[in-house]
Amino acid sequence: MRTIRVGTRKSRLALVQSQLVVDSLSGKTNDFTFTLRHIVTKGDRIQDVALSRVGGKGLFVKEIERALLGGEIDFAVHSMKDMPAELPEGLEIASIPEREDPHDVLLSAKNRRLEELKPGAVIGTSSLRRAAQILSVRPDLTIRPLRGNVTTRISRLKSGDFDAIVLAAAGMKRLGIEENGEALPYDFLLPAVGQGALAIECRSSDIGLKALLDRINHEQTAVTVRAERAFLKRLNGSCQVPIAAYCERDAAGHLHLQGRVASVDGKKVLKSHGTGDDPVVLGTRIAEDLLNRGAAKILAELGLE
Repeated sequence: MRTIRVGTRKSRLALVQSQLVVDSLSGKTNDFTFTLRHIVTKGDRIQDVALSRVGGKGLFVKEIERALLGGEIDFAVHSMKDMPAELPEGLEIASIPEREDPHDVLLSAKNRRLEELKPGAVIGTSSLRRAAQILSVRPDLTIRPLRGNVTTRISRLKSGDFDAIVLAAAGMKRLGIEENGEALPYDFLLPAVGQGALAIECRSSDIGLKALLDRINHEQTAVTVRAERAFLKRLNGSCQVPIAAYCERDAAGHLHLQGRVASVDGKKVLKSHGTGDDPVVLGTRIAEDLLNRGAAKILAELGLE
């Protein structure tokens, strides 16, 4: 019997997500056992600087990918929104389980909705995507950096450091955190690419493991995330620029993709949407539309195009 070594960050959310995957796989095979291997990433070590200033969300996956390539672990469970558009040669996303709620949630000290926050209210987030979209409709609010795990962020809200914070609904639900919050609609705050989905990454050469991982792949999630990631790839995107996308598939199988690129200050938000059947073609087309309408200039100003 083969023992599969699963690489994971040490945060509570990462451990919960990895265990969810292991539990799903354990019920589908008698040929493998699983053990978790904790890996501390650069993104975990650097907590006092915005991710956009030290290399982006890829900092959460690079060490784990090195462990995969070096044969120290067999697969890794990532939050899809942390995954760069390009993967190292020899690695692939072998499975994408069913997506959790992709919404962003506003938590406020007095359970106020976003529209009820007073001018000058301080919002905690280190996401340029969230900050830009919030400032585009509420330029009177103040955005301040907030990093750390989910419970740390909520604790800082409750201690009075912020008037409100924005978190991913998926992380709260997976952790069983029940807080009164406002789920922000997509027409206002579009999620990060892949938000709510998990990426199970392994070596391309590990055929037996890939066959097992495919058993928990959720096709609808996989195809919609593929469209979002095609959008991200064409934009050469990372969390250094506010990029957002969300794709849904209707009952007839058609894909509907929304995409946005914004300036960091939120003064310019470019939006596009479209329908198609091929996720890569659709994602690329929506990205091209935004590039042609000014996204290329926004990206160039940030050194990403």
